[in-house]
Amino acid sequence: KHPQLHYESKVYMLMQGGSGIPHLKWYGVEGEYNVMVIDLLGPSLEDLFNSCNRKFTMKTTLMLADQLITRVEYMHSKGFLHRDIKPDNFLMGLGRKANQVYIIDYGLAKKYKDLQTHKHIPYRENKNLTGTARYASVNTHLGIEQSRRDDLESVGYLLLYFLRGRLGLV
Repeated sequence: KHPQLHYESKVYMLMQGGSGIPHLKWYGVEGEYNVMVIDLLGPSLEDLFNSCNRKFTMKTTLMLADQLITRVEYMHSKGFLHRDIKPDNFLMGLGRKANQVYIIDYGLAKKYKDLQTHKHIPYRENKNLTGTARYASVNTHLGIEQSRRDDLESVGYLLLYFLRGRLGLV
């Protein structure tokens, strides 16, 4: 049994109804396994990127930017940070939803504010890196408690990666 999947299923429940949020069909225990069933989705943005010779056009990148920012903003509006923004965690829909981007993998999501009191989590330093180092914000690398800004900075790195085919200064 793995408590992280139980936590992730609770976050999925809280996110239900949002555009680009997979429907949580079932969560439970099957024998000695925790099981979570969500909508069947299409390829990840990393899969698509690889099949497009590791470069997206400006138009494609801007169309993705609109949806990526909207998905992250939706999670923030529900009081949560995603904290693992990367191409593998955005999947395309299928069929009539083939042009819709879905955000997945809420295992590292964290409540950043209380929705009743609007009180934010406290500022902290000396935190261990959470998420994927390659797309993590500067503050995350510096060990500073993550906030909404860090999710959005990670989206920015994703977009640069899609446009340039790589990250880094050279």
